[in-house]
Amino acid sequence: MEIEDVVNHSNDKEFVLKAVKENGKFLDVVSKELQNDKEVVMVALEQDAEALEFASDRLKNDKEVIMKGIKGAPWTVCYASEELRSDKDIILESSKTYGQALYYASRELRQDREIVEQAVKNKGIIIKYASKELRNDKELAIIAVKQNKQAYHFISHELQQDNEIKELL
Repeated sequence: MEIEDVVNHSNDKEFVLKAVKENGKFLDVVSKELQNDKEVVMVALEQDAEALEFASDRLKNDKEVIMKGIKGAPWTVCYASEELRSDKDIILESSKTYGQALYYASRELRQDREIVEQAVKNKGIIIKYASKELRNDKELAIIAVKQNKQAYHFISHELQQDNEIKELL
């Protein structure tokens, strides 16, 4: 199927369902109405989770849709609505394989030790987005520095003086 065919049938739900089943990113060229149709978006995400970018704002605020996206492409958490960036399940799921999810997390979740630990296990340097209190957590600092020595620059000044942490460098 060619993109021109999809553009020419962008309001035809049955046609669009077949198209996004073949190539999820065809969601980009379908009508706004069908970008807002949960069935169409879920089929697109099944084929290519990166298609989440083209879902409507309403569906980017739908937990089921966002979870489907991040299970296939954890980095797509960046498309989650502001509200869902405060949802622990979503940020934790994304953090399992994409530490940068902490960057998109709400201020409250940047204070959540479980989420920060999961994120720094995957990308130590992401500790720079953790709350001030958690950047002063020795156990988290050790995990982060072991994962990426550059994380040392983002832990608390107090922990930068710690001999056990210095030995990791």
